[in-house]
Amino acid sequence: MAYTLEWILDHEESYRYMMLGRMQSDCEFYLGWGHRNSGGLWAKDVKKHIRYMKAIWESFPEDKKPVWLTWEQILDYETKMCNDNNIGGSDNE
Repeated sequence: MAYTLEWILDHEESYRYMMLGRMQSDCEFYLGWGHRNSGGLWAKDVKKHIRYMKAIWESFPEDKKPVWLTWEQILDYETKMCNDNNIGGSDNE
């Protein structure tokens, strides 16, 4: 089953928090022991992965934004992960 962004955003907050946490862990792995292999990312594509993280983060009301992951941290992941000659993936849905 292909999980679309709409499918994820349609789920309750607890599921979206879990997904965002999983995706953050994937970013850490990608930048470290994952050796920038996009196959270790949930989305299997760097740009799509970051795009989904941004959308999930923005889906929370202001008073329920995750305190463990800021918007700036997501932008930092984007910079670190996309500033690579091999960003892996095609960005296709």
